[in-house]
Amino acid sequence: MQEKQLRREIGVFGATMMGLGSIVGTGVFVSIGLGAQTTGVSVLLAIFLASLVAICNGLSSAQLAANHPVSGGTYEYGYRWLSPNLGFVAGWMFLCAKSASAATAALGFAGYLTTMLDLPVETWKIPLATGVLVVVTVVVLMGISRANWANIVIVTVTLISLLTLVVAGLPSTVRGFEANVLNAVRAEFSWARFLQATALMFVAYTGYGRIATLGEEVRDPRHTIPKAVIVTLLASMLLYLLVAVTAVGTLGAEEFGAATQQRMAPLEEVAAALSVPGVATLLSIGAMTAMAGVLLNLLLGLSRVLLAMGRRRDMPVGVAVISGQGVPVVATLVVAGIVAAFVLTGSVKTTWSFSAFTVLVYYALTNACAIRIAPAERLFPIWPAYVGLAACLFLAFWVEPIWSIGLGLIAIGLLLRLDVSRWTNDKAK
Repeated sequence: MQEKQLRREIGVFGATMMGLGSIVGTGVFVSIGLGAQTTGVSVLLAIFLASLVAICNGLSSAQLAANHPVSGGTYEYGYRWLSPNLGFVAGWMFLCAKSASAATAALGFAGYLTTMLDLPVETWKIPLATGVLVVVTVVVLMGISRANWANIVIVTVTLISLLTLVVAGLPSTVRGFEANVLNAVRAEFSWARFLQATALMFVAYTGYGRIATLGEEVRDPRHTIPKAVIVTLLASMLLYLLVAVTAVGTLGAEEFGAATQQRMAPLEEVAAALSVPGVATLLSIGAMTAMAGVLLNLLLGLSRVLLAMGRRRDMPVGVAVISGQGVPVVATLVVAGIVAAFVLTGSVKTTWSFSAFTVLVYYALTNACAIRIAPAERLFPIWPAYVGLAACLFLAFWVEPIWSIGLGLIAIGLLLRLDVSRWTNDKAK
């Protein structure tokens, strides 16, 4: 009996919007504030450095997805170009990292909604985050085509709100640039905090990975995926820098970072400081659509990786079931449950830091796979893969003490794989 396949329904525009839907969300509305909280005004340089690392990794992801266009991303590439154990570690790290990122998006949605409605954030953040997770899960279960159109609407609203903030904030940015940026640059600088902020900002760019994990649902993947990845990264880097300069220039890095810790809605504080009618409301709406978009795209990507792991019997085979509408229903529901568990922590700093280490390990393996591709099959030079590999491994160990938990998680994942494999073999007998 032939295994059911996912449907190829996404073109360059749809794939690019999927990438932007994953990047222009938690990264711009929450993590820039976390970066400012960590390293102050140096977050501007951290954004730029993180974008260079992301471009190297993006070229590796695009190369791999074009050569091997199946669902599962680096989990599948690891099996093909490295080893089964390293392939599993990639898939396991992706599930852990992006489940935490999805929880950050849900909590960020709750943060902006409570700010807009003037509700007590500590009381409402977990119920509201869980509620948006349930709604987005239902949309994902409706199929990739409907999810793609929902994502396009979400990204459009988000981009309009952010560009409005940048334009409205231009006068205050110019007025405060010397005091809040130039003078702050001369303040005490810490390499440890700067590298930690760079690692946190790198995670904000990794939404382009959704394009690769949806490789089985993209039309003409060898041409579509590289174009979509490159356009997504360049557009998001420009947008991140514009928003960060506006935020730091208006509030100053210290106040901007404090807003992240207090209400998880730092850009709303920027919009409120502008005193331009309607900007704060539009920004809050854009933030909430952005968080929903990130959540949507992460659930899509996570469920496809879990689907691939089920097909290879690295996870229980039940998660590999695809419905008549071409939707991995069981995998989607399992992923939603994992994200809900992360939501219960209630802390965007914890979920984002956890995501940073695990996603850096994941992309280190992505670059290792790209290095193994034969010269005749290459679309891009090999040196970006080496740069990406070294940068990911280096940055991973600057993410607070979370890295020690991450190493323990790798060991737990390998033990889980062994148990599932034994259970599957015993059942087959």
